[in-house]
Amino acid sequence: MIGFLYTAVIVAAAVFGFTLARNFVRRRLRFVDAVYSPLAPWIVGLIAITLTTPIAWFLPLVTKATTLLFGLGAGVGTASGVKALKRGEP
Repeated sequence: MIGFLYTAVIVAAAVFGFTLARNFVRRRLRFVDAVYSPLAPWIVGLIAITLTTPIAWFLPLVTKATTLLFGLGAGVGTASGVKALKRGEP
């Protein structure tokens, strides 16, 4: 049962990171030229991992895998938001 809970937290963190980053890029960063850089998703992912790592030290359900997948979700969400902007999606 506890393994299912860990898995649910990890999946929720990855989906939350993806959705948050994609929506932020599409709504707030659409006029910022730096977001179109190929390094932007990598930078966002590393920042997300760095900011969420201290949370893993204090909360027992948040593990290193959770922080890594949150950062991965944020990076992929950023890349997806940039692609949506390039295609002209609203």
